[in-house]
Order: sequence, then C-alpha cells, then structure tokens
Amino acid sequence: MDSSIKICVCGLGYIGLPTSAIMAAKGFSVLGVDVNEKVVETINNGKIHIAEPDLDLFVKAAVQAGRLSARTAPEPSDVFIIAVPTPFKNDKKPDMSFVEKATESICKVLQSGNLIILESTSPPETCMNIISPIVRAAGFVPGKDVFIAHCPERVLPGQIMREVVENDRVIGGINAESAQKAKDLYSTFVKGQIHLTDATTAEMVKLVENSFRDVNIAFANELSIICDRLGLNVWELIKLANLHPRVNILKPGPGVGGHCIAVDPWFIVDTCPDEARLIKTARLVNDAKPGFVFNRIKQAADRLKDPVIGLFGLSYKQDIDDLRESPAMEIARQVKAAKLGRLMVCEPFIKEHAEFELFEAENVIKQADILVLLVSHQPFKKIDKELLKPKIVIDTCGIW
Repeated sequence: MDSSIKICVCGLGYIGLPTSAIMAAKGFSVLGVDVNEKVVETINNGKIHIAEPDLDLFVKAAVQAGRLSARTAPEPSDVFIIAVPTPFKNDKKPDMSFVEKATESICKVLQSGNLIILESTSPPETCMNIISPIVRAAGFVPGKDVFIAHCPERVLPGQIMREVVENDRVIGGINAESAQKAKDLYSTFVKGQIHLTDATTAEMVKLVENSFRDVNIAFANELSIICDRLGLNVWELIKLANLHPRVNILKPGPGVGGHCIAVDPWFIVDTCPDEARLIKTARLVNDAKPGFVFNRIKQAADRLKDPVIGLFGLSYKQDIDDLRESPAMEIARQVKAAKLGRLMVCEPFIKEHAEFELFEAENVIKQADILVLLVSHQPFKKIDKELLKPKIVIDTCGIW
C-alpha cells in the first residue's frame, strides 16, 4: 500500500495512540483525533499521556518527523480507524455512543473510496448495524462507495508496541473487498499472519477469546473461595492438580479487571442472554470476588482496635498503571467507604491519585497492621517476607 495515503485514528488511548505511532513510523501521514484537548496538546508536544514502554520514543520521533499530529476533529483522509472506548452501562448493556459519535464525525469529511476500520472491541453486528447505517445516511453505499472492516486488537498492556506488530490479526469486512483493503493496510506493519473473515465473525472472535479466559479465571476464583471455606491452601491445591498432564488451572486473584476480560463477555450475554449461561455465571463469579476480599479485610479489621490497613496495588494487573475496571480499585473504595480504619495505599506505577493518598511500600509495611496484596507488581515480589510476619497478611495473588 502506498505510504503517501493519509490515516486518521479516532481515539488516542491505549490502542489508538500506539497504532498511530507505529503507522507513522512506517512512513504514513497520521492524524490522531481525541475529544480531550489536553491529550491533543500533549501529543503535539511529542509527549504521551499513558504509560507504555517505548511508546514515548515512537511518538516523539513521529511528531518531530511531521508524520504524526493530533486534532479534536477528523480531517479528510484515505483511511479512518476507530479506536474509541466501548464500555458497558450500569445494566451491563454495551455503550456504543462513542463508536456512533466517532462514525458521525468521520462522515462529515468522508469521501468515496475511503476505508473505515473499527478496532474498538464491539458487540456482534456493530459494523453492519451501527457503522454501515450511519455511512449510508451520509449518502454512501457501504461496501461499494465506502469500505468497512473490523480488526480487533489483541495486545497485552506493557508489551503493546511489540504485539501490535508481531501478533496475528483477524480482519473481517462487511464484504470481501472491505476485508482485503484493510489487510493491505495492516500488512504494511503487521509481521504476524492476517486471517480474513466477515465482520461479525471478527467481532465475535475478540469477545470469545476474552470470554474463554474469563471462564477459566472464574473457575480459579471459585476454587479460592471454596478453599477458604474448607481451610485449604488454594495455591498448593492448584499446583498439585496441575501435575495432571491435561489440567492447567489458572491462578486466582482479587477479581478480573481491564477493559477486555471484565467487559467483553457482557457483550455476548447482552446479544444472546438465554444462551450465554456459562459466560454470564463466570462474570458473576469474578464480579463477586472483590466483595469476598473486602469481607476478609473487614473480618481482620474487626479483631483490632483502630487498625491501619495497607493495600498494595490499584491497577487491574501487574506492572502497569491502568486502572480500568480494576478489582483492586473496587476493594479500596469499599474499604474506604466502610471506614474500617486508617487506609494506606501503595501503587508504585502511579505518582498520585485523586481518591487515595499514596505511600511508599516500606512505610506501609512499617505502619500497617493488616497488609493486603491486591496486585502482583514486581516491586511487591521483592519485599522481605520477614517483615510481613508480625502482620495480618491477606494475599490475593499467592506471592507472599
């Protein structure tokens, strides 16, 4: 594909910005669009607003080379990539308003022959039933005048810059020509294999991948609750069970967070509520785990007078600063709201937080009566276990 084509990426978050930076590094002219003016200003200054290894180097180089810039609204381009959030509402129904608004903003500058690629994880038939009708209402024939495809991301925070390039990709189009045009673009920077299908199948692939993981995590989390009831060590139990050549039980934790695993299964449940019984049950098990951990903390606090409670970790997984759908955040909020005692929070990957005062790990260990490990950050793994012995320790990750 000709590197002189112009690409517009709507949404400059954990997926949109790395994708923009990598495409710019490949020589494309990339315009990043975000409704947050501060984000736009930050990127135009060659800096980043999210923590991701090597992303700052890519963005700085791309901006200095004049291949990456940011605006608050789309401009005429050859390709439009939608990478906006797709959260769910309080009733667990998908909130597709960001995708709708992004598509509508694109249609203001859309031209015949353009390609629209949805990267945002979305419910089945989003390309067919949300994006295509908006494009059609703007006066274009989807699949003929304007091509539409879905290419879900499948990257691991902390390794995004590598995995965007190396991972296999699934691309689904509303017709074969749409899928092929999207493949032509992604082939310029993706080293992994690219598999073509229809748009709805591609949408389901991402949801199924994360639902599979969610069901397996739910099994481990349910085991941890059963072991607590029976007074067993869940970590030893899983280790012994995994000696079976065909058994591979995952590790339990305080719950499931992040924008993917904690959200995507609900998209399937919403689409097929009567059929997705196992997927829904797994979500309920994992959503209930933070409440179980909170009750353990409360039981410990009730045994002490004016206890100091130390929470280790706020992010949804280890060694990143991402708090989206974090079970650790939910637990911290429950502890704070219950006023069980003085609360000390340690999160080494965040400098400050609006809700919680942050402390260094050594200060928390020294002052707290109850130590609760919520995220298995590398710095927490290095803590001298001798320092933990006089304390009440609640380890949700199995590393202490």
